[in-house]
Amino acid sequence: MSVDAGSEAQQAQQQLSLGTAAARNLATTTKSAPQMQEITSRWLLRMLPWVQTEGGTYRVNRRLTYTVGDGRIDFVKTGSQVRVIPRELGELALLRGFDDVDVLTALAGRFVQREFQAGDVLTEKGTPADHIYLLAHGRVQKTGSGPYGEPTRLGVLGDGDRFGERSLLSDDATWEYTAKAATGGTLLALPRSEFAAILDSSPALQAHILEFLSLPRQRQNARGEAEIALSAGHVGEIELPGTFVDYDLTPREYELSVAQTVLRVHTRVADLYNKPMNQTEQQLRLTVEALRERQEDELINNREFGLLHNAEYNQRIQTHSGPPTPDDLDELLSRRRSSHFFLAHPRTIAAIGREMNSRGLYPDHVELHGNQVPAWRGVPILPCNKIPITKERTSSIFVLRTGEDDQGVIGLHQTGIPDELEPSLSVRFMGINEKSIISYLVTAYYSAAVLVPDALGVLENVEISRGRE
Repeated sequence: MSVDAGSEAQQAQQQLSLGTAAARNLATTTKSAPQMQEITSRWLLRMLPWVQTEGGTYRVNRRLTYTVGDGRIDFVKTGSQVRVIPRELGELALLRGFDDVDVLTALAGRFVQREFQAGDVLTEKGTPADHIYLLAHGRVQKTGSGPYGEPTRLGVLGDGDRFGERSLLSDDATWEYTAKAATGGTLLALPRSEFAAILDSSPALQAHILEFLSLPRQRQNARGEAEIALSAGHVGEIELPGTFVDYDLTPREYELSVAQTVLRVHTRVADLYNKPMNQTEQQLRLTVEALRERQEDELINNREFGLLHNAEYNQRIQTHSGPPTPDDLDELLSRRRSSHFFLAHPRTIAAIGREMNSRGLYPDHVELHGNQVPAWRGVPILPCNKIPITKERTSSIFVLRTGEDDQGVIGLHQTGIPDELEPSLSVRFMGINEKSIISYLVTAYYSAAVLVPDALGVLENVEISRGRE
């Protein structure tokens, strides 16, 4: 190539007009508002009926119902805390017929709550027995030794059962079997020393125990009840269980919880960079979104009022085989008189779809707030990514009945608070500091209440990574 030809090619490559990079220095660009990936659909906040809570506290008055004589012990669950109903201690053989409420209440207060996991050994055969255990929730297997020393399964204990009752009156009692947890759960434990302390301070209890020990030992069934004697041609009369219904003297009270943060904006930013978008408004908008996301997370996971910890044990069920099947959803629906919606993690909803597709079923769709959402038996299945997934890749599915009129689940808030920006959410100016930074206190108040136990049901230990084999 000649020198003249090379220079002409170089001139052709030279810029002939203003470039876009330089032009942007003089142009007003079209821009979006600040985006935030954390924002979700927040169906729970949209579906809960919100009840005005004056004074910051909502009291749920219930009739306390428990059955005496059915062989099982009932409990009261407050968030993650469990306590035994004092009169239910009358299910224990040595306390049957004892009606001193003050002593029973003192005994109930001495029980200590313990959590256990699947595989935990709760008692071991041959070791000293110095506790009585009340099984509030979970499944425990009893194993012993057969006639030739081989391991033998002696039975399974479930919600409301107890073991170790004989240890309360014997200093040298030993466990006659090994109790091993088949699932995770909760139990209440009472040491023999605590029972002895109550016994020493109560003449009425001492007299009752002496009478109990003086009675001839009756044959009992597996529930600890006196066996019904039968004779040829005759059937003994069975005494019907008696039901005692009373108002709960200590009704549950829900106090409004709070989520807060301090939003800081420099005055120079607020003064000079407010066009075309107001910097303070955009900062506040994203802060409010984050607070609402945290609010929904608390409504699910808070140990005091969150749905995950406030479902009663008799409203918690296990899957038939692991993955969420249509049979499991039907079982969940059958536990209550009305169900308004399911709530599940999006990955759990995908697992539901896989199980239905593998059976040749396809979920219905219903219109809800202008959206088409999947449904089962006409009950919407709504996503909520705040429901936890365990390291074993299991999760939970909720079903809710909502509203005060239906004795369901309700949200609690208080409107009309000072400097309110949204219902029960305020933004309060806190001043400007010596570094020229403006501060705003952003606060959200909220809680949730379950009015009656069957308003909330949970399908537990739902496997989301294993399909139908």
